[in-house]
Amino acid sequence: MTHPSHPVIPLPWDVITSVFLDMDGTLLDLHFDNVFFRETVPQAHAEKKGIPFAQAKAEILAIYKSFEGTLAWYDLNHWSRILEMDIPRLKERVEHLIGIHPHVVPFLNRLKQQHRPISLVTNAHPHAIALKFKKTGLGAWIQTIHCSHDIGHPKETPDFWHALKQSSRFHPDETLLADDTEAVLDTARAQGIAFPVHMAAPSSRQPPHFSQRFPSIIDFREIMPP
Repeated sequence: MTHPSHPVIPLPWDVITSVFLDMDGTLLDLHFDNVFFRETVPQAHAEKKGIPFAQAKAEILAIYKSFEGTLAWYDLNHWSRILEMDIPRLKERVEHLIGIHPHVVPFLNRLKQQHRPISLVTNAHPHAIALKFKKTGLGAWIQTIHCSHDIGHPKETPDFWHALKQSSRFHPDETLLADDTEAVLDTARAQGIAFPVHMAAPSSRQPPHFSQRFPSIIDFREIMPP
């Protein structure tokens, strides 16, 4: 629920016509991705190279860092080439960890009952989207997917939002965006998105981290439409 030092300003649902939702860390528990990229991939690298896990993890993390902030960072095909392993298939080792956050389904159901269009706005690779939709059934609620790999720019960049404005009919001043990444919310707000909401608890295994710049919630009960 709400944190005493981070009260949530009630959203003006009477003027919100578009709901943009991030996937990993917002709708879905980021624990899956954290385990996959920090444990599963380094372990596979250790097995392939015949080196200790600690050494493999250090090497993998250094490679990750060199691509931070770029679209390639989210591209599973890119990582398959760079790391010389089948990243999409490797996800099957821990796909049982894919799960929807608590209180997401009631929120989505309420939006659907009110006939509010729901769009997924994500940096996730299309293969990851397909896998997670298959495991969770998210497709039952999502009308539109805006994927950075289709648009050609990550959400952290103004180019993503410029392209989205041209390709999709929505009014930024009537749009809610929920995301667990403040850099994305910063850019979106600069591009006119009127109602950015920060998700403070992207992983169920880590304590919440509240934003100092955005309305920050633990779960969607706090902004449930009336």
